[in-house]
Amino acid sequence: MPADIPPVPAPGAAGRGALSPPGRQVLSDSVYERIKAMVMDHEIAPGARVGIEALARGLDVSPTPVREALARLEADGLVVKRSLSGYRATELLTQQGVEELFEMRLLLEPRSAALAALNADEAQLDSLEAIQEAMQSHPGPDGPYAAYRDFAALDQRFHETVAHAARRPLLTDAVERLHAHLHIFRLSSLPHADDPTAAEHDRVVRAILRRSPERAAEAMTVHLRRSLERQLARLTQE
Repeated sequence: MPADIPPVPAPGAAGRGALSPPGRQVLSDSVYERIKAMVMDHEIAPGARVGIEALARGLDVSPTPVREALARLEADGLVVKRSLSGYRATELLTQQGVEELFEMRLLLEPRSAALAALNADEAQLDSLEAIQEAMQSHPGPDGPYAAYRDFAALDQRFHETVAHAARRPLLTDAVERLHAHLHIFRLSSLPHADDPTAAEHDRVVRAILRRSPERAAEAMTVHLRRSLERQLARLTQE
């Protein structure tokens, strides 16, 4: 992944780094990624209970980094904490859930793309180009989570960078809280290497670079509608 792409920090990441010694933070991040992969690959089945002690034994760590990881995964929308029953992996989106997710995205993200075309600074434009170049050179999201993790992260960073460039904090927060990339990539039928996502992103980037809010909104709308069609087709096949 290109070094010049500024990272989009996870919720609370700055606070964790400021409070945790480097060694502990590395362990916490490692445990988080390992449990996240288990959830994304359904090694921890959707809806299944997530036992802290059992995970700690399986990962050969203390319960503390497991608890920290589960708190982060709850913020990601991948696990839920219920009174008296602990953590459970969230259920997969149903067809209705997918349609509702994209309904919200279609309300929010074309507007953020239009505003980004008007308000993005040079650093944000550079970031969008760098993310786009990385996605185009990436082999594609095929296989288990470990294989497509970088593509999923680039997809997330692309949409969040567009939202940040809109310079509307409430809009940005709403886009980020959807965690769309995680919910979609958790579906059992994954995109293949010839997935057109990067090409669709490219049209959004070019419109933003040209400072054309109408074209940016249109390109984002087309991307999201086609992505919805692909997801519904996969659900139908399953």
